[in-house]
Amino acid sequence: MFTSNPFSELSASIPVIVMQAYIILMVLLVIGGTVLDMIHKKSAQYFFENAQKAKKSAKRSVGAGEKASIAVQVLVNEVLTSGEFCNVKRRLSHLLTMYGFIIFVVTTAILIFGYATPEASTPTILPLLWHIGALMLAVGGYWFWFAIRVDVSAEGLPWYRVERADLFILSLLATSTFGLIWSFTQSQGITGWSTLFFVLFIISSTTLFGSVLWSKFAHMFFKPAAAFQKRVTRADGSKENLPPDYDLTDPAVQAKFPDIPEYMGKNPAYMGHGIKRESPNHY
Repeated sequence: MFTSNPFSELSASIPVIVMQAYIILMVLLVIGGTVLDMIHKKSAQYFFENAQKAKKSAKRSVGAGEKASIAVQVLVNEVLTSGEFCNVKRRLSHLLTMYGFIIFVVTTAILIFGYATPEASTPTILPLLWHIGALMLAVGGYWFWFAIRVDVSAEGLPWYRVERADLFILSLLATSTFGLIWSFTQSQGITGWSTLFFVLFIISSTTLFGSVLWSKFAHMFFKPAAAFQKRVTRADGSKENLPPDYDLTDPAVQAKFPDIPEYMGKNPAYMGHGIKRESPNHY
């Protein structure tokens, strides 16, 4: 199962050109859905206006070299390692899901466009990566769904409670799960079940890539842009128009805000970010 190309055997019943056309259609759906999402939510307009607002309150100019350095930091921290997640479990779950999805999608395209015909000799590593990617996606996704989601872990709501916001993760899980089961049943020659799970695999993947406008799929593209803009505002001093960080023990700060020494004393302790002091388990 793990070393066999599931699309090669499928080509006996479905022409390769149809499989390739399906992949192209899914790419077009993602592009179209993302563009419509930007128009509907006015994301590009928001980023532009936010950047213009930040420029007006900036305390220094950020040059091209510094912006390039910030872009590299965003790539390494927010994109490649998901460093914005302080919760280790959430971070691991996200990394498993993200890299599993990338490996799964990329190897699917390679297998279909390069090795889908029965006479093509598929390198063993490609179907192995396809199955590993699907497994990583399933493990990270199910871990998030059952244990890490905020409405489950923090608010105590049941894991089976479904809303429209869950469309993305559920279609991801369905795609990886039905893909793995389809590959297994096909490798075992269980024709009836193989056909059923292939149909479910196609339905779930079509839902995943065709529902970008209504799901969180487009969020993957906006997230790096938001992280970059946030780092730029920190570098130029505008800080997204938020108030500066004060040292509460500074006499000048206490003179500016006399209620600090009145209620907290002249040497108030630093209590850190309130959101990080304890886990949100108050349900």
